[in-house]
Amino acid sequence: MSTSQITKRLIDNLSPREREYFVWDTNLAGFGVRVQTTGAMSYVVKYRAGTGRAAPTRRITLARIGTLTPDEARSLARKTLASVAHGADPAALRAAEKRAATLSDVAERFLTEHVEAKRSQSSASSYRRLLESLALPELGTRKAEKVTSADVQRLHSKLKATPYQANRLLRVLSSLFTFAAKDHAVPAGFNPCRGIEAFAEEGRERYLTTEELSRIGDAIREAETIGLPYDVDDEKSTAKHAPKPDMRRTIMGPFAAAALRLLIFTGARLREILHLRWEEVDFERGLLLLPKSKTGKKTIVLNGPALEVLRSIPRTGKFVIAGTSAGEPDERPRADLKKPWRAIVRRAGLEGVRIHDLRHTHASIGAGAGLGLPIIGKLLGHTQASTTQRYAHLDTDPLRRASDHIANHLARALGEPHASPSAPEQAPLKKKARKKIAST
Repeated sequence: MSTSQITKRLIDNLSPREREYFVWDTNLAGFGVRVQTTGAMSYVVKYRAGTGRAAPTRRITLARIGTLTPDEARSLARKTLASVAHGADPAALRAAEKRAATLSDVAERFLTEHVEAKRSQSSASSYRRLLESLALPELGTRKAEKVTSADVQRLHSKLKATPYQANRLLRVLSSLFTFAAKDHAVPAGFNPCRGIEAFAEEGRERYLTTEELSRIGDAIREAETIGLPYDVDDEKSTAKHAPKPDMRRTIMGPFAAAALRLLIFTGARLREILHLRWEEVDFERGLLLLPKSKTGKKTIVLNGPALEVLRSIPRTGKFVIAGTSAGEPDERPRADLKKPWRAIVRRAGLEGVRIHDLRHTHASIGAGAGLGLPIIGKLLGHTQASTTQRYAHLDTDPLRRASDHIANHLARALGEPHASPSAPEQAPLKKKARKKIAST
């Protein structure tokens, strides 16, 4: 805590620290600036709700820095403190207003003040999509504190045909109400999602075989060279203007093909590749240095095939996988790979395989080769060992070696010529060990 005259120059020189802190104005007691660890700053007012030392201290936010000048904020703070002197409690009044807010109002604050500030861009988009498409059409006009467990249960049950989506929405709503309680939009401890049982989910992991990967590789090469064939509905009036059957092919651009290969070779997440900038590629050390990913700052190790793919990509903008706005001042990353991926899996005869299954396949090959789950977790950027544990059942290499070792010993004892050539021969016992065994 420090004191200084709050001016624009002072605010411009403030920077975030390891912990949140306040700077209080020397000209107006109770008026200050709050600096959060994220760098967000706001004007605040601190006062006592009542008289005497026993009166509780309250603090309310007036506005974010940038929406008001320091002089405007000081004027608003002076009016707020004047109302306190006349017996008002601005924080209590604001809390009452928040408790009267609809779920849509609270959801918007939750998304802008919490999710977008603390989650990755892809996670924030996912939260918003779930709430705006599924929850708010049903419950958005309801007062947030009036939403009941029965309301949430009905919404959850309505989505039973898609259990993963239903459970995901339940988790997002629970997080929303936790935020709402801290924001005083609902009573403390109020969470109508508590106690609702999630649907059982079948494992979504799909591991591609070597033969399936070969088919995908063939489809990508065909797509980027001669193109993939497409069908035309001959019954439509426009069919007569369509190219001849042997000319009906769509060529995949170099950026989409490169993106798919990078996803396969690195096991990276889709957005990590689509949002990758050239400045984040370290060719000398063979690394991708991502400043922000789903799990925060992340380093991806580049293997030989991935480096070759990156060297083959033409540089047309700041993003490695160039989008339609490449080279423009407001250049944006490519949004997705849905269309090219659908074409590839259709050509490979693997419809239903998700693009995220490439990440699972990358991990499964490492686990199956006995590289160890800690190594696999580091390559994929997992922050929790439990996340990598889903591949534990594939890490059979030590078990296979042990089984082969035992079976070979037994086969030799039986005089059977069935020893596995891949299994290590049993190490001969030392003389002392043989004498000890013989004497027992």
